[in-house]
Amino acid sequence: MDTPYYLIDERRLLSNLKIIKRIRQCSGAKSILALKCFSTWSVFGLMRQYLDGTTSSSLNEARLGYQKFGKETQVYSVGYSQEDIRALKKFADKIIFNSLAQLKRFYHSCSGVKIGLRLNPQVSYSQFDLADPARKFSRLGVINRQSLKAALPLISGIMFHFNCENANFKNFSANLDYISDKYKDILMRLEWVSLGGGLYFTKSGYPLDKFCNRLKQFSRRFQVQVYLEPGESAITQAGELVTQVLDIVHNRMDIAVVDASTEAHMLDLLIYRTPAKIKQAGSGRFRYIVAGRSCLAGDVFGLYRFKTPLKVGSTIRFSDAAGYTMVKKNWFNGLKMPAIAVKRLNGKIDLVRRFNYQDFLNSLS
Repeated sequence: MDTPYYLIDERRLLSNLKIIKRIRQCSGAKSILALKCFSTWSVFGLMRQYLDGTTSSSLNEARLGYQKFGKETQVYSVGYSQEDIRALKKFADKIIFNSLAQLKRFYHSCSGVKIGLRLNPQVSYSQFDLADPARKFSRLGVINRQSLKAALPLISGIMFHFNCENANFKNFSANLDYISDKYKDILMRLEWVSLGGGLYFTKSGYPLDKFCNRLKQFSRRFQVQVYLEPGESAITQAGELVTQVLDIVHNRMDIAVVDASTEAHMLDLLIYRTPAKIKQAGSGRFRYIVAGRSCLAGDVFGLYRFKTPLKVGSTIRFSDAAGYTMVKKNWFNGLKMPAIAVKRLNGKIDLVRRFNYQDFLNSLS
């Protein structure tokens, strides 16, 4: 297959999905896929066997979840238009509002749909201020408890999204205790509570039994249906971006240029200033900067050591490349868009999408 391409491995995906199923069985908590992280619907046939539905951040995502995934369709947006609400009623089982003003404005337009509200508990876990939902001056969620109480007759549930790549169970448990105590009078009056995404419970060594017990205790104490919104946890380690070395230049050290780009194909690397993961690199004696082919000077995947020298034509596979990649890919520099391929459970590789000039042309006007 011509590089570059994203490769999703259903066998690796399945290992995460089995953990999600175990959590559902042990705790009663439902899990809905966060489409903002991963929307590659070519593998939804497998995922829907283990997840309870999808959660979306826009009308387009909600429609995709409804049409391609099925099951329960939830939507949360920082801001809705009247047109959004009118269209979402056709797809959404639950509409979650970000503010009391939007809740009051659109409540009467949402008949037949369960209504929720996002709260900002002012506690969170994130290693990046950019992704911290409780950061200073955060616009994400309602803070005022008195106003919230007045709005309770209008809603059936609430969402707390207060984590980002949180693999620290003790932190999650402590924050859940804080939320339980601070909002106990409110929680007692609800049907469902979403604890959002950003919980890295599929990471190796995560204390799943303790996690399930905490979820079960919370659900029983307040008699609510608990929801989780896994994104990365559902697809971690299940995807690769497969590239090929186009050139090797030297500027005080060797720099391998591949046929992909951080800005166009793995944008989060630039946003959060983190290196890409390469399983084939480690403690070898051949050092290279691996860089992208765009004109951006900082289009760099990272500094790596390889056991054997790289050359033009060498294949480099960036691992853990499913989340926040395909949903953010763009046409910067008009670069060739990576194809999307799926390695099925039976080992067969399906090329499910190839992009061409017409796709580039149609993305513009």
